[in-house]
Formats: sequence, C-alpha cells, structure tokens
Amino acid sequence: MAMPTLSAPSAESRPYDADTTACFSVQANADPGVMSRVLELFAKRGLVPTSWHSRVGGIRGDELIIDLQMHGMVPSEAEFVAACLRQIPDVDSVLTSERFRAAAE
Repeated sequence: MAMPTLSAPSAESRPYDADTTACFSVQANADPGVMSRVLELFAKRGLVPTSWHSRVGGIRGDELIIDLQMHGMVPSEAEFVAACLRQIPDVDSVLTSERFRAAAE
C-alpha cells in the first residue's frame, strides 16, 4: 500500500497581511536540536522566515537566543506559532511583537 504524501499548505490558502511582520524572540538552552525544531514550525506551514539571527550567550554561555521575523504573518497565526514554540523542549521563553509598514502618503 502506498504511503500518503503530505505537503505544506499553499501560500494562497493562508491568510496574509502585506503590512505586518511578526517578530519572535526565543530564549532556550543551547541544545543542538532547538534551532531545527523552531524552524520546523515554519517549514511545515510552507514558510521561510524573512529574517533569522541566532547566537549563544548568557552568563555561562549556555543560552541560545533566536530572533526571527516572518513578513505577512497575521496576528492569529503568529500567536498560534508562538504557543507552539513555547511547547518545544528546552525553550525557556518566547516573546512576540509586530512591525507595521508605514502607510504611504
């Protein structure tokens, strides 16, 4: 019996707001698997983060900080992704914010 194939949802099926950029700041233990688990939440939705910056720091050098942005992500989807990020093992905190494009005059 053939295995069913799963594909990411098409961009057309997702709500999109061209004026909004969702911003996420993830603090976690510096574990090698955390970055791939964070990225997986976007990849399984067919998304590539617009911006990704990660670094290891903290007092003992054992904290991973990931700052990423996703252009066009609507607030409800950003809230859901943030809730999923908080469930990842070794993630300590997830902060979110939104950036809005200034209206053209």
